[in-house]
Amino acid sequence: MKKITIAIDGFSSTGKSTIAKQLAKHLGYVYVDTGAMYRAVAYFAMQNGYIDKEFFDKDTLIASLPYIKLHFVFNAELGFGEMYLNDVNVEKEIRTIEVSGFVSKVAEVSEVRAKLVEQQQQMGKDKGIVMDGRDIGTVVFPDAELKIFMTASAATRAQRRYDELKAKGDSVSYDEVLKNVEERDYIDTHRDDSPLVKADGAYEIDNSDLTREEQFETVLGLVKELDN
Repeated sequence: MKKITIAIDGFSSTGKSTIAKQLAKHLGYVYVDTGAMYRAVAYFAMQNGYIDKEFFDKDTLIASLPYIKLHFVFNAELGFGEMYLNDVNVEKEIRTIEVSGFVSKVAEVSEVRAKLVEQQQQMGKDKGIVMDGRDIGTVVFPDAELKIFMTASAATRAQRRYDELKAKGDSVSYDEVLKNVEERDYIDTHRDDSPLVKADGAYEIDNSDLTREEQFETVLGLVKELDN
């Protein structure tokens, strides 16, 4: 089977990363979590005092972009690459509700998007890659052989995210998580640069009522169809 590019877009907490990891492992492909890249930049901005609930110093963040080094290091035990920011593993730090509250604002910045899209396109130049995010099928790989758009109700996604955070020991409320999900949806779909939309030719999958296994079999079926 010839190697292809698989682009998975969709709203937050729709399980994009889960299905992308499953596909990459099954197919022997490289997996890239672009959301982790934007989260890492947001975390950098937070750590350096460029963003908080009261303000966002975009200009200073833009000026700092040349000093932000991002790369993934494969963790054999986990089965996927962990995010490193300036040679420090920040995989755990970037998954907090605090980072979630700022990541969409940081992702609105065109200069940030340009830097990361360039890196993402370089990662996928040889195909054999599964990449998930918000603009993979529309901007990063508009010619991807398979495009998927993931969706689910906001309530369902908030519950998933809440359960995930509680399992990690984070002190959060469901209402706080739901508010964050809804705010991110609005920002992601209304930003001027590369808003979240379903790409032309993408298969839409609403996984509100699907198990992980059902979702995987559905998407794997789409992959197999391409080889027929």
